[in-house]
Amino acid sequence: MANPTHPTQYRFSFGPWNISTGADPFGPPVRSELPFADKLRSYKKLGFDAVQFHDDDIVPADLDWNATQKGVAAVQSILDGEGLFVEIVAPRLWEDARTIDGAFTSNSPSDRRYALDRSKRCVDIARAIGCKNYVLWLAREGTYIREAKDAKTAIGRIADAWNAVLEHDPEIRVLGEAKPNEPMDQAYLPTVGHMIGLAYKTVDPDRSGVLIESAHSLLAGLDPADDMAYALYHNKLWSVHLNDQNGLKYDQDKVFGSVDLRRAFNQVWTLETNGYGKNGECVGLDVKAMRTTTLEESTFHLSHSKTMFLRLLDVVRSIDHKRVETLRAERRYEQLEMLVLETLLGRSK
Repeated sequence: MANPTHPTQYRFSFGPWNISTGADPFGPPVRSELPFADKLRSYKKLGFDAVQFHDDDIVPADLDWNATQKGVAAVQSILDGEGLFVEIVAPRLWEDARTIDGAFTSNSPSDRRYALDRSKRCVDIARAIGCKNYVLWLAREGTYIREAKDAKTAIGRIADAWNAVLEHDPEIRVLGEAKPNEPMDQAYLPTVGHMIGLAYKTVDPDRSGVLIESAHSLLAGLDPADDMAYALYHNKLWSVHLNDQNGLKYDQDKVFGSVDLRRAFNQVWTLETNGYGKNGECVGLDVKAMRTTTLEESTFHLSHSKTMFLRLLDVVRSIDHKRVETLRAERRYEQLEMLVLETLLGRSK
């Protein structure tokens, strides 16, 4: 249980891709692109503290190392000027032509080598920009048909790549981000449990953890709050991507709490009562603006998601936790449910 006399001062983050042109698989851009530097300058105005990056958000993927260092320094200068830090860095392996069959699990040895080399280069970029959290979202590590790859071999290749990242830098921490499908039909390591299981098989389990995205848990038919609690039990929840999801559909990245307020409440309750954020972990967002949104309002989804977290945090902190424990002990769950609902409605006594 969090200490009410020393409440967590949460820090918030999002990635620059969360401010987009609104293009999707069914239509072209509907808003002008906001320049990258302007995106970074919007963070503090919105009340955010940290930036999530892919490697090629910082510098193009094909630059030599000298040019890469100059590019990193230019981005670092903007961050320093805005008082921002980098929360996570991740290699964007899924958009290259050499990764259409997966990156680490590709059936092409040369493509696997490209993915590993780029992953190590991403570690170098993370180190150069002062970030120790390295996220592996295994976007195309799966199959369209199960016969295309041997699953046991594929898992081993992912483990080998994870180990290579850990061995490349003794201070880097790898955060596996699970998702059960999309863009692949079926993904390897589709859930938080799978990710944590693999983390214990790495060369350094203490530097192997997870990032949990609300929508990804929902796509697997699981409860995000339970996934978060499971990772917290293992001391391996090192980042979150909060959002919302309307059913088992494509990854919608809706405003946090916009679909299921109680489900969002339980995520905040789990994080708050189990000390998330006490070690500097960020409340990260991964949300998309609606396609009808204008450029002038294309950051509302971010500020709204942060507002929802903070308002639900107030609810969590206001609930009568002694009453909760009494009702749990007496197994009076009907009354417990009503206590939660009335607190959410602002009607608790």
